[in-house]
Amino acid sequence: MADWISLPVNWVFLVLALVIAFAGVKVVTSRNLIHAALSLVGVLASTAALFLLLSAEFVAWVLVLVYVGAVLVLFLFGIMITRAPMGREVSLDNERRGLAAITALATFALLAGTSWVAFGDVEIEGVGDPITTGDLADSLLGRYLIPFEIVSFVLLAALIGGIALARKDRSPAEEAERTDA
Repeated sequence: MADWISLPVNWVFLVLALVIAFAGVKVVTSRNLIHAALSLVGVLASTAALFLLLSAEFVAWVLVLVYVGAVLVLFLFGIMITRAPMGREVSLDNERRGLAAITALATFALLAGTSWVAFGDVEIEGVGDPITTGDLADSLLGRYLIPFEIVSFVLLAALIGGIALARKDRSPAEEAERTDA
């Protein structure tokens, strides 16, 4: 335990883990959709920082670009453009918070216990030479170019769907007036 405390990287990990835990709780307990989305940004940004600690720069920046930069912005855009309620929403409150908290803690205990039994105090050793971001980019844009483009079309379809949901429906009189003009 003393060895763990003496390493600065472990302190950074502990701070990031606490930020993730706090923001994660805020995501699921917030009654304001905007606050929940912004808390999710905190969770995802801290998770990206954890990947940076693991020297997985590419994964960290993909997490920031795709999830924070695209998905969450689309989520916020959808909330704002569909005129969703911005204040506290009582209908979002769940009367079974206790059951949800017990289930979450039981799941955490099960996963932590299983991991401890499986790995114990075993230290992770280096797996060889690290893969550079350039090598990974060549691999993704070579072999996986088509799936990458398919994902971009799915995100485009989600954006178009958000716009279609948000557009104002016209009354039949307005539609007739528009076609006559």
